[in-house]
Amino acid sequence: MTSKKVLDGNAIVYCEGAFNTPEGKTAHGLVRFTERYRVLSVIDSRHAGQDAGRVLDGKEKGIPVFARLEDAIAAARAQGTPAEYFVMGLAPDGGRLPTPAREDVKAAIRAGLHVDSGLHDFLSEDPEVSALAQANGIRIRDIRKTPPRSQLHSFTGNIEKVEALKIAVLGTDSAVGKRTTAWLIVHAFQKAGYKAELVGTGQTAWMQGAKYSIVLDSLINDFVAGELENATYQAWAEQQPDVIVVEGQGSLMNPAYPGGHEILAACRPDIVLLQHAPKRMEYDGFPGYPIHPLSTQIEAVELLSGKPVVAITINHEQMSAKEVGEAARHIEEHNGLPAFDVLLDGTDELMEVLIPYLKKTADEPARTFR
Repeated sequence: MTSKKVLDGNAIVYCEGAFNTPEGKTAHGLVRFTERYRVLSVIDSRHAGQDAGRVLDGKEKGIPVFARLEDAIAAARAQGTPAEYFVMGLAPDGGRLPTPAREDVKAAIRAGLHVDSGLHDFLSEDPEVSALAQANGIRIRDIRKTPPRSQLHSFTGNIEKVEALKIAVLGTDSAVGKRTTAWLIVHAFQKAGYKAELVGTGQTAWMQGAKYSIVLDSLINDFVAGELENATYQAWAEQQPDVIVVEGQGSLMNPAYPGGHEILAACRPDIVLLQHAPKRMEYDGFPGYPIHPLSTQIEAVELLSGKPVVAITINHEQMSAKEVGEAARHIEEHNGLPAFDVLLDGTDELMEVLIPYLKKTADEPARTFR
């Protein structure tokens, strides 16, 4: 995935101790694709001296990894592209700020970098950090901060006016690659000549530049359905796309991050893709909680939505290319669904499954909300 524009500026992404792990998924998304920043480098001492893209996906991205903030700042200046933003690329369980990271945030502020964070620990409400930012003329954006209630939306039924094909990318676990797959699908439709929009549902999608975004896991529960509907409806009303892809959150049966129910209920997708990591035996971060069988999760999605799961997209963590192929064949044989690793093999075969649904949606009668 490649950026087309930069909304904000040059950024250093902080991911100390977590890059290429599930807790570094925000950094991963920014290395793979963002239109909000030009990513200059990543900070993680474990991979210092390597290219971030090669560490993550085995592909050079021209984004070096540094051990220290000072080294990253100096390298940016030497390249004639001074850093403007310090972006928190960590996504730890619970969204809390690790203590060592707080010191690096303060160092970034002293160095004159604006700070963007998607954690639940709001840096703008930290007295010391906030005072330091004010003294240095620095802006802090806490992406997970809930909008004022006066700006939140309730469910209205406007979703029934959306005539685009709506695809929900859900998952069998949290931190399983739903957002990355969703972006790949959006870009594949665009490459094929269709208008496609992403409805982002987490802080990373916003950081990647998704225009129609909410941060689902920090919303007040009464407004979750309304905000999902509103973002989807606004994408339709303003852009008139052929396709709207909705990024999933958590998973239906994850004990800590149950997600997807609201997306199925409020966004009313026409079809669903299910992202799955075949090698994962337990829910991310929670040993002792075995992941429910894929067949059970497919059944649950289809029961709740009344719509089909049309394909499985594979997360190849801890898998060789041979194992990915074997897993795809096993899924097709035992679950009756095509399975693809779109990050490893591209989206061409998946698009052959998805594009026919555009015509089916166009042929459906107009829907009404009663």
